[in-house]
Amino acid sequence: MNVKENYQQIRSNIEEICQRCGRNPDDIHIIAVTKYVSVDRANAALEAGVIHIGENRDEGLNMKHEELGEKATWHFIGSLQTRKVKQIIEKVDYIHSLDRLSLAIEINKRATKPIKCFIQVNVSGEESKHGISPGQVAQFVDELKQFEFIEIVGLMTMAPFTEDTKIIRTCFRKLKELQLEIQALSQLNAPCNELSMGMSNDYKIAIEEGATFIRIGTALVGNESRGV
Repeated sequence: MNVKENYQQIRSNIEEICQRCGRNPDDIHIIAVTKYVSVDRANAALEAGVIHIGENRDEGLNMKHEELGEKATWHFIGSLQTRKVKQIIEKVDYIHSLDRLSLAIEINKRATKPIKCFIQVNVSGEESKHGISPGQVAQFVDELKQFEFIEIVGLMTMAPFTEDTKIIRTCFRKLKELQLEIQALSQLNAPCNELSMGMSNDYKIAIEEGATFIRIGTALVGNESRGV
């Protein structure tokens, strides 16, 4: 597994897609999802040029942050239990899974600086996925304006795991439409300029539909638990 070559290939793919879609490749940020790899593999991603590291468990984030610290911009991308907020809040720059008021209360209580948050939206409606429904987002954004340490920088979703690209594209397109609706509210706490969507199997479609942060694990750093 050559992380540098993987990163260069992904960057090349991004440039090709953006040229085709009339987008600026500098607007696409790659998050290396390091859940299934060692600190060494995460560090290899940073040395290859990656800036953003994403973890979906507090233990993994804390362990890698202890070793790599300020070398990375840190993203918590998994479902976040309220009781776990205090264990990660001083280490993260972004939280991608804000989906309930109780979590917002805890983040605001524990934070000592503004935290850039994505509202997680369950666009597909799958019961197995976390996130609020699209119809709840506007009200949720309004409720969040009371919290001084929460900045809603964007929306996040996960598309269904399927080979049907039409289903995937529809999911991402709906999130983009919802982003525009939230931006139109012009709320100071919710500039909502970012879209976190797309993973190893579907990031190309996500970019075509407006993603600004893509969360790449296997295609970038591999999966050491499976010997990849």
